[in-house]
Amino acid sequence: MTVTHRKRTANDAEKDIAEAGVKYHCDPCSQNITDTVRIRCAVCSDFDLCVSCFCNGAELGKHKNWHDYRVMEQHSFPIFDTEWGADEELLLIEGAENFGIGNWQDIADHVGSKTRDECEAHYLQVYVNSDTWPLPDMSKRFDMDPDAQAARKRQRLAMRVNRVPAPVKAQKPMTSQPANHEIAGYMPGRLEFETEYENEAEQSVKDMLFSEEDAPEEVDLKLMVLEIYNAKLSKRLERRKFVFDRGFLEYKKNQTAEKKRSSKERELINSMRVFAQLQTPEDYDKFIDGLLKEMHLRERIAELQEFRANGMTNLATGQEYLRDKTNRTSLRHLMTRDTGMNDRRNARPLPQRANLEETPSPRGAAAGNKAAPVIRKPANPLNIQNAEGIHLLTVPEQALCSTLRIFPKSYMIIKEQLLKEHARLGGLKRRQARELIKIDVNKTGKIYDFFVEAGWIQNSDA
Repeated sequence: MTVTHRKRTANDAEKDIAEAGVKYHCDPCSQNITDTVRIRCAVCSDFDLCVSCFCNGAELGKHKNWHDYRVMEQHSFPIFDTEWGADEELLLIEGAENFGIGNWQDIADHVGSKTRDECEAHYLQVYVNSDTWPLPDMSKRFDMDPDAQAARKRQRLAMRVNRVPAPVKAQKPMTSQPANHEIAGYMPGRLEFETEYENEAEQSVKDMLFSEEDAPEEVDLKLMVLEIYNAKLSKRLERRKFVFDRGFLEYKKNQTAEKKRSSKERELINSMRVFAQLQTPEDYDKFIDGLLKEMHLRERIAELQEFRANGMTNLATGQEYLRDKTNRTSLRHLMTRDTGMNDRRNARPLPQRANLEETPSPRGAAAGNKAAPVIRKPANPLNIQNAEGIHLLTVPEQALCSTLRIFPKSYMIIKEQLLKEHARLGGLKRRQARELIKIDVNKTGKIYDFFVEAGWIQNSDA
């Protein structure tokens, strides 16, 4: 194929101007190629192709792929700047209209051949800072060198052909949420909240008008309403300034600091926040620090008094007492949980009242109206073969746990407590064992007897 080279004349430029409103479509595929590079057949009359169909050698009707052709670019001549063609100016205006002034990246993606900074600088220079504002300077004329114009045209053609379509952007959320910024309902770009203090304050003044026909009483009434509105605005600004100065908008930072505090500290701080409006940020921080220090001192004093009440005279013994106290509390919770699980697992329906009434009394009629004593049936042994820690117990211990319905893990904790107390005192009484292990006294007694028979505990009652 051959390419026809013909010198462009003034009539061709006028023809391009006259065709500003003409739309072009690819004849083989019907694609709109008005704003892109198109190939016009130099043999066929009014036959245009897109770049893809031209490269594939598409033929239609009388058109053959070996016909001469011309590369056409719509509105490539400059009108306001030598670096900007008329088609690029049109795309710039369309982008500003569709995306809004300031969204220069979206506008640059719409133009396709210019960067974000180039679009912003060109718009401000040609349209905003124009001497004939609000219109651009329409009196400019450009007499470009044909060689320079041809080079510029080839460069713009390459940029248009290699243009990458802008990626489809996800729709921006319309509400203020912590996923976008930390505080829901806060608009950081405007430094405002979606719901302000006295949010309906503007309703009283939105329809207010002052006219020369107003009576003096009406003017005074309107001025009073304006004073009330200004007072509400002042309070609104005070509250907004308070939120900004105290750092309440730093959601993640405040949440991290709050997690580091204990439940008692958080409760104290929340109860004292009402005094924050009466103090400066520095004074309020000192006030809170002092209250927290006082609370910690009171807790420490109560702890030392408990040590003294239990006969401890040094801190080492006190620390050991705290550890034992924590273990006893954990054991109590564990035993309560295990007992509840056993009761629910082995729950049996109670006998019907009719069956109880039909049961004959062992004493017959001599018993009279006196009800016979109810004999409690012992609970079934607990199956602990698959329980955790079963391998740590001997066969007699396993039988004891199964009879008393105690899990091996709970039994090991009871055993540790009893043996430790026996080693500390040099002996252990039954009463002391029952006070130490806060479970069923019958179970504690059987465990105590088992340890005495095994020789692990020396009975101090004897």
